[in-house]
Amino acid sequence: MLKGDNCFLRVVEKEDALMLFQWENNVDNWKVSNTEIPFSMHSINLLIDQQSDLRTSGQLRFIICQNKTDDPIGTLDLYDVNFKHGHACLGILIASDKNKRKGLASESIQLVIAYCRDILDLTNLQCFIHHDNQASIALFEHLGFKRVGEKINWLVFKGKRFNELTYQLCLKEL
Repeated sequence: MLKGDNCFLRVVEKEDALMLFQWENNVDNWKVSNTEIPFSMHSINLLIDQQSDLRTSGQLRFIICQNKTDDPIGTLDLYDVNFKHGHACLGILIASDKNKRKGLASESIQLVIAYCRDILDLTNLQCFIHHDNQASIALFEHLGFKRVGEKINWLVFKGKRFNELTYQLCLKEL
């Protein structure tokens, strides 16, 4: 478990399946997750089972929980983890608007930055953000991520095209 002042990150448990099923199938989240079809409970359970070995699967999902209540409020995903080259991609979801803009996403990302740098010995993290997602742009820039690229008309959601921005954080100076 990775613990901060206001939240902690824990690995996904089988008991989280129903909650993840609801979050993954919330169409309000599909724009940022690039989801096109609903997840089945079977597929959620498979995802939980497959993440047991980070070096084999290349992905690790954390559940973000509030310290005061232990309530789960979102997920933080490491994916495309490449130990040979020392980099990974990062994605975050705060599931409910009531938990947004409270610093919980920032603290969660700071926890996983330290984990990636100090425990996994990674050198770089990257994330992908829709060009119109000002809250995420501000969040990642505040945490030191630098914009390193833009893919024009890269994504489509409900018939509208979006540019995808790439942000990178160097965890270690070479």
